[in-house]
Amino acid sequence: MEPIIQESELPEPEATRRDANVTESSRANRGWWDRNADEYQIEHGTFLGDDRFVWGPEGLDEVEAELLGPPESLKGKDVLEIGAGAAQCSRWLLTQGARPVALDLSHRQLQHALRIGGTVPLVQADAGVLPFKDGSFDLACSAYGALPFVAEPVLVLKEVHRVLRPGGRFVFSATHPFRWAFPDEPGPEGLSVAASYFDRTPYVEQDDQGNAVYVEHHRTIGDRVRDIVAAGFRLVDIAEPEWPAWNTQEWGGWSPLRGNLIPGTAIYVCVRD
Repeated sequence: MEPIIQESELPEPEATRRDANVTESSRANRGWWDRNADEYQIEHGTFLGDDRFVWGPEGLDEVEAELLGPPESLKGKDVLEIGAGAAQCSRWLLTQGARPVALDLSHRQLQHALRIGGTVPLVQADAGVLPFKDGSFDLACSAYGALPFVAEPVLVLKEVHRVLRPGGRFVFSATHPFRWAFPDEPGPEGLSVAASYFDRTPYVEQDDQGNAVYVEHHRTIGDRVRDIVAAGFRLVDIAEPEWPAWNTQEWGGWSPLRGNLIPGTAIYVCVRD
């Protein structure tokens, strides 16, 4: 199945900051990713590759990061990828001998996983209600999947904790909380503080009727740590990738200019004891 950009006839949404609950956030983001999956994969597919494990726009690769563990330790492990998109990370895990399952909220994103191909099992589900038995996986991972978009991250973290076996590791990346104080612009205009870091009000794009069509939720570093602990995990590391010299691309508000000055991604490494 070749990607076909689905032109939207909807008017440009209004960007605002307001509350958005679990249901509204889930509904809005499922629709947004279904509508924008084609364009996203066309724009970023080359950078992400078909079977690479990239943690974020900086380009940090799991091959070098080893945040899930040394590659040789992945063989035979049951791994759940949450917010898998087109399952690029899961395909890489498969090449390491792991047994990955790729889960995403968006049907259209998973259609791109089918287009690329492979034997990774695909599951469409909400990360807050994982359709797996307790203790089903050795590892879980999420590269910018689910956690930035959910209103109650502890619910997702508790679900991941439930489906992991004792000793299991969950590693997830999200926008670095520091970025929320700055405009989401790749150029010089994105280098001046414009909002309070402590304002947790969600970023919402809404239609003419006030219905959310995209939602992102802000958590401070302290909030993330407390959420992780509240879900029963032990936090063992927070990685903040630096911008590498080879990466000259812009990706939304990520760019070499900003990446050399302020962090763009935070990666949380959690263990289920």
